Amino acid sequence: MPLNSDNRAFRILISWTPASGGTEPIEYAAWLARTTKIEVRVVSAFVQPWHEVSMQKLGGKYHKWFAQEAKACKQAVKSALQAAGIARDQWNKDYSVLMDGPSKPQLLTQAAEDFEADLVLLGTNQGAAKGRFVAGSTADSLLHYSPIPVGLTPRAVKLSKHGVTRLNFAMTEEQGSNDLPALLDAAQLAAQWKVPLRIVVFSSHGLVAAPIHDKLDVALELTSQWREHSLGRLDIAREKVGEQFPDLEIRTEIGSGKGWRAAVDSLKWKKGDLICLGSTPMGAIERVFIGSRATELLPHLSVPIIVWPSRKAS
Repeated sequence: MPLNSDNRAFRILISWTPASGGTEPIEYAAWLARTTKIEVRVVSAFVQPWHEVSMQKLGGKYHKWFAQEAKACKQAVKSALQAAGIARDQWNKDYSVLMDGPSKPQLLTQAAEDFEADLVLLGTNQGAAKGRFVAGSTADSLLHYSPIPVGLTPRAVKLSKHGVTRLNFAMTEEQGSNDLPALLDAAQLAAQWKVPLRIVVFSSHGLVAAPIHDKLDVALELTSQWREHSLGRLDIAREKVGEQFPDLEIRTEIGSGKGWRAAVDSLKWKKGDLICLGSTPMGAIERVFIGSRATELLPHLSVPIIVWPSRKAS
C-alpha cells in the first residue's frame, strides 16, 4: 500500500541522535513537510554494550542516568526540529523517545510499530561524500527486513524549498513483474501530491563497452537488445500507470553509462526529486529486501530515496 491510504498525516519515525554528526533525516522530514501533512517522532537509540547482569548491578543509578540522558536528548531534538523548520503542530506529543537495548535495528522496528509509522527515515554514514548515500549497519539491516517503507537520504543533500516536485521510480531487472505494486504505490503518491512521475531504468554497460571483433560488435548488439527490452518494459509500465491514474503526468527515461555512477548521472536530477525503489520478494511476508542491483545503485543516487516492502501484484 502507499505510505498512507486514508489521507491522514504521514507518521514519520526519524532515527537520529544528537551525537550522530548530521541532521539529514530531520531535514528530509522537513522537506516532506513542505509537500504534505506529516506527524514526526524522533527516536534516539542507545545500544547497551553491557551484559544484563551488569545492568542489574547498576540498578537505580542507571535509571537515573538514563532519565537525565532522555531529558537532554529531548532538548536537542526540539532544537533540531525547530532549526529544520518543522512546525510544532507536526510534532507528535511524544516527539522525542530515547530507547535502549542490544540491537538498534530491533529498537527502531519496535518504535515504528509502537508509533504506527508510515515511514522510517535514516541518515547516511557520515563518511559518505556530499550528495551521496552510504548505508551504515542499521540501514543495511532495515533494508533487509523492515516491514514498512524505509527512507534514506544522501549526506548534505540540497533540497527544494518547495518540497517534492517530482517523484521518480527506478525499475530493476531483478524485480520483473514485482515492480508493478511498488510502481503503482509511487504513482498514487505522485497523484496525491500533484507532482509528475518519471519512470526510469538504469544500465551499467562497462563490462560490454568494448567491441570483441571489428566486424561483429557483440557489445553493441547486447546494448541494443537491452535498450529495446527496457523500452518495452517502460511502455508497459506507463500504460499500467496511465490506466489507473489518467490525469497523472508520466515520463519514461533510460539512464546508461560506464558504471552505475555514470548511468545515474546521465539523467538530469532536480532539488525536488524523490526516487522510489521496490524491493525483492522475501517469502510470504511483506518486507523490504533489496536485491543486488538496487544495492549497487544506492551509493550513486544523489536524491532522497524511499524503498518499499515487496508485495505481489493483485
